[in-house]
Amino acid sequence: MDVSIQDKAESWLKGNYDQATKDEILRLKQENPTELTESFYRNLEFGTGGLRGIMGVGTNRMNKYTVGMATQGYANYLKKSFPGKEIRVAIAHDSRNNSRFFAETTANVFAANGIKVFLFQSLRPTPELSFTIRQLQCQGGVVCTASHNPKEYNGYKAYWDDGGQLVPPHDKNVIKEVEKIASVDEVKWGGGEANITMIGKDMDEAYISMVRDLSVYPEVIEKQHNLRIVYTPIHGTGIKLVPEVLQRFGFSNVHVVDEQATPDGNFPTVIYPNPEESEAMSIGLKKAKQIDADILLGTDPDADRVGIGIKDKKGEWVLMNGNQTAVLAFNYMIEARKAKGIAQPNDMVVKTIVTTDLIDEIARRNDIKCYNVLTGFKYIAELIKEKEDTEHYVIGGEESYGLMIGDRLRDKDAVSAVALLCEMAAYEKDKGHTLYDKLIELYVQYGFYKESLISITKKGMNGQKEIADMMTAYRSQPPSTINGSPVVELLDYQLRSGKNLQTGASWAILLPESNVLQFILEDGTKISARPSGTEPKIKFYFSVHTKLSNAADFDRAHAELNARIEGVIKDMKLK
Repeated sequence: MDVSIQDKAESWLKGNYDQATKDEILRLKQENPTELTESFYRNLEFGTGGLRGIMGVGTNRMNKYTVGMATQGYANYLKKSFPGKEIRVAIAHDSRNNSRFFAETTANVFAANGIKVFLFQSLRPTPELSFTIRQLQCQGGVVCTASHNPKEYNGYKAYWDDGGQLVPPHDKNVIKEVEKIASVDEVKWGGGEANITMIGKDMDEAYISMVRDLSVYPEVIEKQHNLRIVYTPIHGTGIKLVPEVLQRFGFSNVHVVDEQATPDGNFPTVIYPNPEESEAMSIGLKKAKQIDADILLGTDPDADRVGIGIKDKKGEWVLMNGNQTAVLAFNYMIEARKAKGIAQPNDMVVKTIVTTDLIDEIARRNDIKCYNVLTGFKYIAELIKEKEDTEHYVIGGEESYGLMIGDRLRDKDAVSAVALLCEMAAYEKDKGHTLYDKLIELYVQYGFYKESLISITKKGMNGQKEIADMMTAYRSQPPSTINGSPVVELLDYQLRSGKNLQTGASWAILLPESNVLQFILEDGTKISARPSGTEPKIKFYFSVHTKLSNAADFDRAHAELNARIEGVIKDMKLK
């Protein structure tokens, strides 16, 4: 074992750490030195979104001490940023193992630093935390969650006073303050309990009222209240609010998946508690088939992502990907607001650079401004803040199953998304159609766009380096052709520059720096490479499109686009 790793472990054995932590270090030292190395070879990085990692002892793990040190650094930055002002923070947590403990630890450290803390009395969805920060005029907030990661993980998302996650310059500045905390002895662990206020039902009511106001066609729901809905919270926080919100919207035929209804950080029925995974939606899908449902919906543990299932033209169930769900939602909000006469001349929508360009096309043809931002809802929140005096935000979304409807909160919100997706299904059913019919109709109207995603994971100490080497190679030696089509443009968001590889012309990209590369091919294919900011993985996004003359031609066009994506993946040797 590396000497520096041994020294770190030794410092924990000699320092002010609890006996259970020391016993576990001694056990790993004797029984599992590899795990001990993984636990101490680095400090768990407080990234631009906060912390996320495997739970356990050590500097590279989520535990009381890494959470406490992060909170002390964040508290120090809040006090520097708002001198002479009462500082208020809101804290929430999901259903993961230790989430409540981490939330209470966070609350105690903030309170010991003289900060007024509003702590939810039990688990709540992440979007409600964002709403609460704005509702209570807090300067910051934290939610303890690792979103859709496996059960071994937990995390800590930090928020600013607008209800969005940290963005420049605050993200980097908080990181600097966290890195200054060199020892657990610098953390104020307790003594400020009087600064903690428990919150719960009153905030739920305010949040539910806000979501209820998003409904565009309540009269249609009244007619289609019997829409057959199957919902699974996948052992997460969605159970706290989603069934209640659906009832308040007027839906009377909601079936919760019993096997996944109880919050449980072990996620016993799934491998990954992620509605992006078909396996996580399989039990819900079985129930949907049993009762011949109209729509299936699933949310992740902290209820900020939503996945849906609907029936195709043959009556067979299909799970929509995040791009398809976003297209349906964006189009509905645009179309419905126009039809209801509530659209405004300065309406705007926002998506990320790796989300389907079909949304850009729909917005363009409806004379609505569509902005593209970097991946992450914090950038959507930042843009809303920048434009709120001159433009009216309607909806934002990203391909990873995230939607944010309305501007009363500033993070993706699966609770309101579930309600609006059910309203959309009711609206189409009232016309004798399905959401699948609507999607095909949009493809005929605006063009058939198909997207796909591959994630490549590189675990362990060398994982991050392998991913970095891949990106370096793509930057220094970009391919001249992919799948037989010339690469026309290379967009490098880290260098913030675009280049035409055929003419040599270049231009500036007016977005913050981010480690993302995009290849634009002559045939219209777009390929994006983006290392994850929270996990040792790299994601490749593929987007292809063609014209669809009529619905009957869908299967042929779909096969053609599938083949094009497979050709790209094969040529890039990603499988």
